[in-house]
Amino acid sequence: MVTPAKRATVYFDPFIHKALKLRSIETSQTISDLVNEAVKAALSEDAEDIAAFEERANEPLIRFSEMLKRLKKDGRI
Repeated sequence: MVTPAKRATVYFDPFIHKALKLRSIETSQTISDLVNEAVKAALSEDAEDIAAFEERANEPLIRFSEMLKRLKKDGRI
């Protein structure tokens, strides 16, 4: 069963709105579809980040100063 879309009012910076309108015309998609896709992508990235943090939760902690020393020793900075 398809859940009906919810309506919300979103205020865009005028330049962002113009860019969305142009993209909408170019891609034959509604602004709502473009915004929905962008929000889904952002939420998906967040979910991936959370999963990565959870995977590494049991790794030992390193002080920032120690990490800098390691990076210098390896010639990375």
